[in-house]
Amino acid sequence: MFERSLFHSEHEMFRTSVRKFIEKEIAPFHAQWEHEGIVPRDLWTKAGEAGMLCCTIPEEYGGLGLDYLFDVVVFEEMARSGFTGPGFLIHCDLVATYVKSFGSEEQKKYWLPKMVSGEAIGSLGMTEPHAGSDLRSIRTKAVRDGDDFVINGQKVFISNGQLCDVLVLATKTESLAGGKGITLFLVDTSLPGFKRGKNLEKLGLKAQDTSELFFENLRVPASAMLGAEGEGFKLMMTKLSQERLAQAIRSATVAEHLVQLTVDYTSERKAFGKTLGDFQNTQFKLAEMKTEAVIGRVFTDHCIRKFIDGQLDEVDAAMAKMWLSNLHCRVADECLQLFGGWGYMWEYPISRAFADARIVKIAGGSIEIMKHIIGRSLFSASRSSERVGSATKSDSSVAAGKTLGQAVA
Repeated sequence: MFERSLFHSEHEMFRTSVRKFIEKEIAPFHAQWEHEGIVPRDLWTKAGEAGMLCCTIPEEYGGLGLDYLFDVVVFEEMARSGFTGPGFLIHCDLVATYVKSFGSEEQKKYWLPKMVSGEAIGSLGMTEPHAGSDLRSIRTKAVRDGDDFVINGQKVFISNGQLCDVLVLATKTESLAGGKGITLFLVDTSLPGFKRGKNLEKLGLKAQDTSELFFENLRVPASAMLGAEGEGFKLMMTKLSQERLAQAIRSATVAEHLVQLTVDYTSERKAFGKTLGDFQNTQFKLAEMKTEAVIGRVFTDHCIRKFIDGQLDEVDAAMAKMWLSNLHCRVADECLQLFGGWGYMWEYPISRAFADARIVKIAGGSIEIMKHIIGRSLFSASRSSERVGSATKSDSSVAAGKTLGQAVA
């Protein structure tokens, strides 16, 4: 059987404590939170007390200064539990990472200790009604006024939007400059002019609050800028691989969990005098899914190692995100089929997993964007090879090759 070699004894001890936290503080209440569409704020402070938030933040900013694998343990155990309400991944892997990587010393000292403790909940404000994957097209504007910026605009599909205290907000500071006109701000959501819209009703992830956000003459000091003016798009691009890796980690874990859940169910469920697991179709289906889950896990762990070593590029991250997202959705669908009618009942975890799965092909960059990144890299490599070998080719053959590559790309 496949055994993972990434984790050491201290990671596994932490994993045990995370599982106990989930069993005590989340499992008994999650169904109610699904009805309410939100988790309580005190869950965040409890998670902070348990050391589950922002594990990699250095001690000087209130954290434990642990390695990335401790964050991975939290992401995996939350995914394995099937409890999707707490938006810990966004808070830890995205918002805290932006602050740690690009924030000023003042910003880091103010926000990071609060994020580690769960006192301040983080959210990421990028998507707009007219700009999803195409971040260059955002319309939320930040106009300089003396030492301040005045922000007007709207965001949508913002996870942790109802609860967030701090928001990494993407704005346009130069309307006609494309990506070079985007600037990030670290917004304190208690400021006048920040308004929360309704908590959006979704297909899945029902306990995780997801909101519209509005900015009406929201005035922030220039010191709230995250990085330099006009560098927002570049900063966002540097963190996309990490975000997509986190998505792959979640999908790999869910795929593994659902296969085992279905093995357990089909081992007990009787039909025509046998268990469902006795039928060849069941065995073959589960054999295929188990094999693919292991393959997905191996590649995900490979990408985790590359990320830790600072070598994970956008293409590997895109391949992991694309393949694991597709696997996640397919496993949820085929496993539900093996549960029969009971699989369609919300009380069964497989039903909720099926509804929760569909977002993974959209969030963090759609499957189509992943294909574009991967496909573009193939033809970029081809064109590079042509340039290297141009001395031995005729001018006409090189030109023809470039024309074909550009047309397909």
